[in-house]
Amino acid sequence: MTEQQRLELEAATFRALLQHLRTRSDVQNIDLMNLAGFCRNCLSKWYKAAADEQGLEVSVDQAREMVYGMPYADWKAKYQTEASAEQKAAFEQGKH
Repeated sequence: MTEQQRLELEAATFRALLQHLRTRSDVQNIDLMNLAGFCRNCLSKWYKAAADEQGLEVSVDQAREMVYGMPYADWKAKYQTEASAEQKAAFEQGKH
């Protein structure tokens, strides 16, 4: 496999992950954090960091919109729910 083929496969995999997360708006970020240790916001931060490393201007809002498929404020208003006490406790437990 060439380096270009590897990059194309990784890019396709990342796009598939984003599409999957966009269709699973029922899965809250806190659930992702509790189970996997990362969430949509983490992905947007990693995206921005990669852009910064390449000297590309990408704002936090642009990175979030790329990950969420819509402005972050719109996603929060449409899909985000209040975290339960159990979710918050699991999040705090996972920090240690």
